[in-house]
Amino acid sequence: MYKKSKDNFWRNKRVLITGYEGFLGSHLTRTLLNYGAKICGLDIKTRRKQTILSSKELKRINIIKGSVENFSLVSKIINENKITFVFHLAARSLVNECLTKPVRGFATNIKGTWNVLEAARNNKRIEAVIIASSDKAYGSCRNLPYSEDTPLQGNHPYDVSKSCADLIAYTYYHTFGVPVVITRCGNIYGPGDFNFSRIVPDAIRAALKDKTLVIRSDGKFTRDYVYVDDIANGYVTLAEKMQKLKLFGEAFNFSDEKPISVLDLVKRIYKITDKKPNYKILNQAKYEIRDQYLSSKKVKSVLRWQPQVTLDEGLKKTIKWYKECFQDDKK
Repeated sequence: MYKKSKDNFWRNKRVLITGYEGFLGSHLTRTLLNYGAKICGLDIKTRRKQTILSSKELKRINIIKGSVENFSLVSKIINENKITFVFHLAARSLVNECLTKPVRGFATNIKGTWNVLEAARNNKRIEAVIIASSDKAYGSCRNLPYSEDTPLQGNHPYDVSKSCADLIAYTYYHTFGVPVVITRCGNIYGPGDFNFSRIVPDAIRAALKDKTLVIRSDGKFTRDYVYVDDIANGYVTLAEKMQKLKLFGEAFNFSDEKPISVLDLVKRIYKITDKKPNYKILNQAKYEIRDQYLSSKKVKSVLRWQPQVTLDEGLKKTIKWYKECFQDDKK
């Protein structure tokens, strides 16, 4: 748990979090609840069983079930609840889902973003809009790590949806003055990620349940990995400092700047779980960027943010959480 924000910044602030029950959304929601914010949560799934949010925490949230693709709903929520801060995290976040259903991915990731921004443009109370983008918005690039001025040039559905959403966010700032900032993160991992198509939870589950882990790629793809609490802390810090530091219209990368291959990551997980490595390499990954990692030089300089949790520490915490989670499933 992070220390309380200075001067009770969030106390009674009216905050909308789209995708509040998702992996990052639930951690951000819990953090802001602890800081005293009044939260409206919008999600297409609500009160789901698979969430880190407790029943007590859910009772403290104004929960709205619905989609960011519904402009009238988004606008109504912002206006009627007198929202001042918006964290837009709702998205189709899986590469393969966007490959098989690209129109659905474009609708949520692009239309959903312009709906949030248009609703914010029409409301004078809005102090800040944080758009959760992705490192994949940059597309494939030979010059690594990606910095914030790397061109946005996604080639495939998910990547393109994020490139487009980012450009739309820039438009709403430069044309209409909407107080928006974009975040792009490395691969986020930690407790509460129930999407087992992602490598960290899938590898942990395989190790703990003595199953064979299936690796879609050749295992040599490199990524940077950031613990979820570090990212939630980064979002909160960014929102607190946006106005004072005049950060509107900018983008920030959040990374631990320590890229690692899939195989090396998997071997660490097996080592921490004290299990013998058991995996099968398919080498069948399609339309995925081979090497991708970010520079956090800007966010370290401007926000004084940097990860507090090392990869080994984060994996130990995450593995412990999944152990308890799987034990609860047997009860």
